[in-house]
Amino acid sequence: MKLPLKVTAIIAIGVVIIPVVVVFAALSVVIMGRQAVAEGFEYNGIRIVKDGVVSLAVVPSGNGKVVLVDAGYDKAGKAILDELARRHLTPDAVAAILLTHSHPDHISGLDLFPNAEVMALESELPLLEGRADWRGPLMRLFPRLSGTRVTRVLHDGETVTVGEVSARVFSVPGHTPGSAAYLINNSVLFLGDAADISNDGKIQDPPWITSDDRVEDRAALVRLDQRLVEDRAVVKVIACSHSGVLVEGLAPLTAFAQTVATR
Repeated sequence: MKLPLKVTAIIAIGVVIIPVVVVFAALSVVIMGRQAVAEGFEYNGIRIVKDGVVSLAVVPSGNGKVVLVDAGYDKAGKAILDELARRHLTPDAVAAILLTHSHPDHISGLDLFPNAEVMALESELPLLEGRADWRGPLMRLFPRLSGTRVTRVLHDGETVTVGEVSARVFSVPGHTPGSAAYLINNSVLFLGDAADISNDGKIQDPPWITSDDRVEDRAALVRLDQRLVEDRAVVKVIACSHSGVLVEGLAPLTAFAQTVATR
């Protein structure tokens, strides 16, 4: 039986609207459960910069140069450029960009810094170069990248030196296959999207809707904590890309690892 035109139209609208509402509701729950980005937080010159729904970090590397941790959400790079201007610097001052992973809200400003060295873990290259698709439920709706410029391939456990900046590289797969964490200058641990910080100041899982495999992610964070404890690494601050910062040293990550062990 042929449905009336009005009924068909209502069904068609529902097919479009219902998934959008579901996604919006899921994202709303995620956002409400975590701290806001710690815009302007600074530790030893390392500054958190809010760029839309995400944050990045600007790290002074000496001689009028800086290193970025991620390149933000805005292709025009207003937040980054404003921070550079605050430091009386131009885009040419960006010596290197350490990518935590390939999602568009972390790489959109890359083209503003053609002279910067762009670094990422080898296991993230297929996504960055457009040879693979994201697997997170929401990320499957996004097209492949057209090819992102990476000039230096990183490996788990290595230490990168750029001017006065020392960055130890850790593989933390789960949010994406090649998600990276960076311990900068033996003080600030950047977890990217591998974790969030809850409203009550605890490390928590990244959102399921944007992540490939949260079980793998939890295991990676447990291993990261174990390595940092065994190495007696000095961690003063933990920062996540979509939420706040914690200033209790490594303890919040260790507490998360202990919670995972009891599940």
